[in-house]
Amino acid sequence: MPVSDRYGSDVLSGDWRAPKRGRATEAPATLGEVVEEVTTDFCGEVVQVDRDLHTVTLEDRRRRRRTFPLGAGFLLEGRPVILTAPVTRAAPARATRTASGSVAVHDAKARVARASRIFVEGRHDAELVEKVWGDDLRIEGVAVEYLGGVDDLADHLRDFRPGPGRRVGVLVDHLVKGSKESRIADAIVRSPVGKHVLIVGHPFVDVWQAVKPDRLGLAQWPTIPRSIEWKKGVCQHLGWPHRDQADIARAWKQILGRVQSYDDCEPALLGRVEELIDFVTVD
Repeated sequence: MPVSDRYGSDVLSGDWRAPKRGRATEAPATLGEVVEEVTTDFCGEVVQVDRDLHTVTLEDRRRRRRTFPLGAGFLLEGRPVILTAPVTRAAPARATRTASGSVAVHDAKARVARASRIFVEGRHDAELVEKVWGDDLRIEGVAVEYLGGVDDLADHLRDFRPGPGRRVGVLVDHLVKGSKESRIADAIVRSPVGKHVLIVGHPFVDVWQAVKPDRLGLAQWPTIPRSIEWKKGVCQHLGWPHRDQADIARAWKQILGRVQSYDDCEPALLGRVEELIDFVTVD
């Protein structure tokens, strides 16, 4: 009678080092696919891929969002994958609306710039206005300039010399009653050039808050103690690097990347910018 082999075949035969789920293969991070990040067990739909930052954003069934580096460490349909940025596809059909919701005017040349201007407080404000209203502003021939801060507004107006056909619209952060910003605005409105200047503002500490918080997976923007620089405190809350200005710039790029249209911004900003555009385009 043949002797049975209690241990089966040679245990060292075959690829004993292979993971039980198979080896990871490359797969494009395709919008709409559901993947799992293995170190956190966070499972969600791919909703954004940032080629510059080399990141992928997932949204779970509770609409919470998390951002991870592209690469290894994901499961797709239970199999390990190395997520890569998807191959660029052909340009989609032309949009019928601009990001601000206006009717798109294709192939129209930008109007020669008007003498009138819109001033905003900082670079991030200018970039957000450009992303949402850029098409409209080019059609209307309105340039947007950013200030170092509202403290410099009077000097800028003195250099610009507002007047008939040379109007200035100003968007101010945190323009609330009793604030330093409101006192500066009131003084300018009472000045001789006041009738040619419209100053409006939003109630947010910073223009970052004008982006709806759920676009970042937040129920609301965090409350940051006065002892901590607001933007750094927000980055810390989100688990993003916040050591220096380069980190803050990358954080803003992440936030701005979540804005595709006016629907991603708070009404308190939308109405004020539309007001300014109307004011400086009156012929």
